Amino acid sequence: MLTLGCLGVAGLWVGFSNQFGARFIRGVIAETGRGIESPRAIPQPNTWNANSLTASWLGHSTVLVNFFGVNILTDPVLLSRVGADLKVGTVGIKRLVSPALTAEQLPPIDVVLLSHAHHDHMNFPSLRRLPAAARVVTARATSDLLRRTHFNAVTELGWGDRATLATPNGDLSVSAFEVNHWGARWKHDRHRGYNGYVIEREGRKIIFGGDTAMSSTFRPLRSKGPYDLAIMPIGSYRPWEHSHCTPEQALAMANDAGAEYFLPIHHKTFVLGKEGPTEPMERLQAAIEPKRIALRDIGETFRLN
Repeated sequence: MLTLGCLGVAGLWVGFSNQFGARFIRGVIAETGRGIESPRAIPQPNTWNANSLTASWLGHSTVLVNFFGVNILTDPVLLSRVGADLKVGTVGIKRLVSPALTAEQLPPIDVVLLSHAHHDHMNFPSLRRLPAAARVVTARATSDLLRRTHFNAVTELGWGDRATLATPNGDLSVSAFEVNHWGARWKHDRHRGYNGYVIEREGRKIIFGGDTAMSSTFRPLRSKGPYDLAIMPIGSYRPWEHSHCTPEQALAMANDAGAEYFLPIHHKTFVLGKEGPTEPMERLQAAIEPKRIALRDIGETFRLN
């Protein structure tokens, strides 16, 4: 009887409490029977030209970039859920749209860029599916988390740090800069860093904004440009504008840096904010010249010679 009573109390808590844990469990239960949509486009990286810049959005903050022959993957999240990794599965938020490519469909990855340690950006089940030879760049005080992975080379960068990575397909320069976010994976490890990155090769440059709220830290980048492309987050701002930017703010930061093209990420893949899956892109399209949007949907591909 005592056990049944405890279960009943737990059931009432899950059903009616407004605490995060109860709301999280209700969300997981509600999502269990929901299907995952297929992406409207599928990248074909085997057809990409190594003498150009090509980028495909695979979903959330995961972008596959062929940067003049060097294959880069940002914040890989390639499975159906993100959240707590229990080894036998992940307990967390379910995708709305499948990744445009699975880990098995990726070309050989030369460099993995990790912006910070949040579960929807540093996703161990996805990382374990990538080749050990990939060079990993991660934020300050996060490389210890990657000991559970199999990568041969992990480079930790703080704000202002720069590294040149030697890959089988050529060298790549990566610089870390400050963004307006936070880096803790769990409540107790708030010492962890969080980065945006400038990626440079063959005299060309890309910005990967990672996760950020509105910040003036993109302005100093302008003097070190120009930048062909800014990969910028545009979702999860409602009600968390203190740590995630609106589409208009993301565009303002890309403009501060002087980026020519804008590739929107961090929307449409998971329900993380209350703005819904379509509002971020609608707001961005109302704020920007259409020709500057590198791509608009998961699986689409952007090319620049």
